Amino acid sequence: MLKKILKSYDYSLIIVVLMLALFGLVMVYSASMVTAMQRWDYASDHFYQRQKIFLLAGVFVFTVAALFPYKAMKSTKILGPMVLFSLVGLGALFVFGHVAGNAQSWFNLGPVRIQPSEFVKLCVIIYLGAVYAKKQSYINQFNKGVVPPLVYLVLVCSLVAIQPDFGTAAIIFMIAAAIILSSGMNWKNILKLACIGLFILAPVSLIMKDEIFSENRLSRLTSYSDPFADEQVSGYQLANAYYAIGSGGLTGLGLGQSVQKLGYLPEPHTDFIIAVISEELGIFGVGFVLLSLAFIVLKGIYIGLRCKDPFGSLLAIGISSMIGIQSFINLGGASGIIPLTGVPLPFVSYGGSSLLQLFISMGILVNVSMFVNYEAKYKSEKAQQEEPKTKQNVSAYRVR
Repeated sequence: MLKKILKSYDYSLIIVVLMLALFGLVMVYSASMVTAMQRWDYASDHFYQRQKIFLLAGVFVFTVAALFPYKAMKSTKILGPMVLFSLVGLGALFVFGHVAGNAQSWFNLGPVRIQPSEFVKLCVIIYLGAVYAKKQSYINQFNKGVVPPLVYLVLVCSLVAIQPDFGTAAIIFMIAAAIILSSGMNWKNILKLACIGLFILAPVSLIMKDEIFSENRLSRLTSYSDPFADEQVSGYQLANAYYAIGSGGLTGLGLGQSVQKLGYLPEPHTDFIIAVISEELGIFGVGFVLLSLAFIVLKGIYIGLRCKDPFGSLLAIGISSMIGIQSFINLGGASGIIPLTGVPLPFVSYGGSSLLQLFISMGILVNVSMFVNYEAKYKSEKAQQEEPKTKQNVSAYRVR
């Protein structure tokens, strides 16, 4: 049985995730070496060494998640503490949180900083997936099957938005929307939810208009439309990202040869790492990242479609949606398709909390895939074993 289980793992997905993370590790070193020395007075390999530790820890939690049966996560013994700790963790930020980037979103634990909202993304996926899977028999009863799980979602999004981190709150909301759309509820209830959401958001937007429409956030909109109109101030980040992307061409300037990372491009190892990849490795480096991310997202959706267990299906769709949404926001912001929001590129950008959460998520996805493959192979073998017996019984009946 163990041999069958090991054969059922999706090794193509595992290999692509590891290759992308290792590629990201190399690019973090290349992109951060100058920034580490000039801006922070660290050693040139400071961010590389830290990312390497996060990557090793990520491989460990990935292995644990890949071996842990995903079906056990819908137990109230796991869901209850998970919901409690996620809400307490977000609430504790307002007392013990560390402010960085104008948001009180981190716990400063000495050598490391933890961002709870990264792990809350996965908590929302697991919780909504488990609850809506249990409610399949009455999923279209609005008050009983649709609304109750959304109380947790509203609380989470509110706590994240108040930090204030509207970008992460929006991502959590979009991930939840993908799960809701895939949960099996009818369009009538989905439209009801959309109307209620607009009814809630309208007064909240008016109350928090000074935070939501701050000068800093509005400048992102103006720089998005024309970054070169105010190239030295509001358009500085995007303009330099354009210079980096345009300089790369087909083959790039060579690994480590980026000019824009020499103090021109802010946060080259986090939000704008794709610009450094483009400048140094050209379209081939960018193509590798895009194809790898596309493979992970599409593979996750494929696993979700194949999975007959509603919980496993919603988990796979939620995880693949999370990676797809974050990838689009990061790449779209760096290339000027959408306004900048400061979201890391999955598996590639520097960031311990993000990398650990992604590896846990991929471990869960791989576990779902393993169960899907194992059940398919087991049923196929069982059907083949029973087929001769059926034919023998039919033959015996005919002889009689």
